[in-house]
Amino acid sequence: QMQLVESGGGLVESGGSLTLSCAASGFSLDYYAVGWFRQAPGKEREGISCITASGSSMGYADSVKGRFTVSRENAKVYLQMDSLKPEDTAVYYCATPPFAWCDYDYRDFHTWGQGTQVTVSS
Repeated sequence: QMQLVESGGGLVESGGSLTLSCAASGFSLDYYAVGWFRQAPGKEREGISCITASGSSMGYADSVKGRFTVSRENAKVYLQMDSLKPEDTAVYYCATPPFAWCDYDYRDFHTWGQGTQVTVSS
């Protein structure tokens, strides 16, 4: 069964950093692009980053560009989050589409993790 697990969330002060990880069971992440999404209460799910299966191409939403970095290593995908702001507070999810290239529509991502809470205090 295809499953994803996110880890690394927590509580940090504004300006702090966290690194999230995404791991797969039942399949290899190496064959698929991986997207990162977040959702805050009362808001729509937001796509914030994507990395291709090869790791050769990456994209970021304007809201996180310059502060977040997505990477691949040892069959895991990471999201390094720096200069965190209170508005970054949300549940963060990783997800895969059934293909190797990046996509930015969450409806195209068929495998999701349970999410990890990131809370940034002011």
